[in-house]
Amino acid sequence: MSDLGADVMKVERPGTGDDTRAWGPPFLTREDGTTTEESAYFLCANRGKRSITLDVSSKVGQDLLHELVKDCDVFVENYKFGDMQRYGLDFKTLSEINPRLVYCSITGFGQTGPYRKRAGYDFVVQAMGGLMSITGERDGVPGGGPQKCGVPISDLMTGMYASVAIVSALFERVGSGRGQYIDMSLLDTQVAWLANQASNYLVGGSHPRRWGNAHPNLAPYQSFPASDGSLIVAVGNDRQFRAMCEALGLINLPDDDRYRRNADRLKNRESLVEVLSARFEEEERDTWLKLLESVGVPCGPIQSIPEALEDPHIRAREMVFSLPHSSGASAPQVANPIKFSRSSIDYLRAPPALGEHTETILKNELGKSVEQIEAMRRDGTI
Repeated sequence: MSDLGADVMKVERPGTGDDTRAWGPPFLTREDGTTTEESAYFLCANRGKRSITLDVSSKVGQDLLHELVKDCDVFVENYKFGDMQRYGLDFKTLSEINPRLVYCSITGFGQTGPYRKRAGYDFVVQAMGGLMSITGERDGVPGGGPQKCGVPISDLMTGMYASVAIVSALFERVGSGRGQYIDMSLLDTQVAWLANQASNYLVGGSHPRRWGNAHPNLAPYQSFPASDGSLIVAVGNDRQFRAMCEALGLINLPDDDRYRRNADRLKNRESLVEVLSARFEEEERDTWLKLLESVGVPCGPIQSIPEALEDPHIRAREMVFSLPHSSGASAPQVANPIKFSRSSIDYLRAPPALGEHTETILKNELGKSVEQIEAMRRDGTI
């Protein structure tokens, strides 16, 4: 949201701040080799925000937030169920202060249902929401078993859905003049984006299972080892299958009744993969990639994160850059992937140091004096 022009104030606990600040190493390093207190984990999710420290469990801290809310468009919280009401920061209270406020709660399990009081973490939700049952190698092969994703995908996708919901509520407010409450749940989100896998079960009644790097509905749509590394081949239709076979020199394969159509190939997946694997192992990865690309077959190398971030196409798309951090270090960042034709994506500031903007916000937004701010600092409110 800050990339898209919003002024985002991140409210943190005095002294410790956001838990993810300490989720390191690695920590941001200055040119002289000294480290800052900013973890790489925190840096990837907080650019553009202003940090204000407030003790929301105190009456003074709550009053300050009430003052800030008067002129805010959106309030986002990810406390456990019931915490906001206990602090006087629930939707009912804040919407009475600002009826136009869009209020978004993000929890593990939502505001209703039998699990609503549980703490929710991404790893737990990946397991409960069915994702791990379809991620990883299938049973009976080396390394088989449920696996989590390599990034906190339930967290990330809930943030994406929440952003869409917030923008939609703001757009609706243009006509109604009223804010509203948004209840976002990690588990709901995880279930929502099971996509074709959930649909396969709901429509066909079959239990989705793990396929490793293969696809439950397409073949061949998986990784293959070449002589010097692995590549992905993603055949999406019969035309692409024929083009792939011709590029591989397996010209009779598309007319084999076992492989003529995608449904046939799924039924005879094992024998097809055996033939293709033997052929791919005969040449180097880049040889196959060039051949397949030349005939329009979707494919790509399996790259490490360093290889991906150094990829010339990623660099040409300006997906990696740095921002000057208040600690004197340079904070590496992965860019916002949105590309507008007219609007700009603005990277106004690096992820903030803890409480970096507390004094500025209290002075400029709420008109607090230096003496009032110092008094609040002494009593631990900020």
